[in-house]
Amino acid sequence: MAKGKSLFSLSTLLASFFGAAMIAASFAYFNYKFSEYKFIDFKEWTFYEKSDIFTPKEDKYIVVFYSSHEKDTMQLLADINLTLPILAVDYYNRVRENTTSTTFLRSGTKNSLAFIQRFNIYESPSIFFIKRSKKTLYKQDSMIRKLDNLQELSQKIDSL
Repeated sequence: MAKGKSLFSLSTLLASFFGAAMIAASFAYFNYKFSEYKFIDFKEWTFYEKSDIFTPKEDKYIVVFYSSHEKDTMQLLADINLTLPILAVDYYNRVRENTTSTTFLRSGTKNSLAFIQRFNIYESPSIFFIKRSKKTLYKQDSMIRKLDNLQELSQKIDSL
């Protein structure tokens, strides 16, 4: 009988150990996933609206990385109306007038490549959200997603 009692104690000890290990692993995983999201400081990263340096004013933005060489992309982004303002970053850095809901940004090659690398952007158009952490410091607030069709942007935003 004493042998059965020690086996029970050993299984209880192992269960407690595995339970604690699972909690620690899930904590580490969620910390890793949270750290996967990147920051952008608009004081250090210079983007331009036409010829003026962009200074963020809103607390949240939708960032759309796109190619102006894709047919009608700039016009579709200019015409769209969403609840959050859009920062449209063009791969080819074409100058475009801002609209009420879309700010068209461009930058130098070094800055553009650093932006692409920082956010691991592999496809165009891609979309993600950012939100203010401090005055000019913004944190990525969503995964980066490939946008299959800019005409469906408002439906995609509602489902994110």
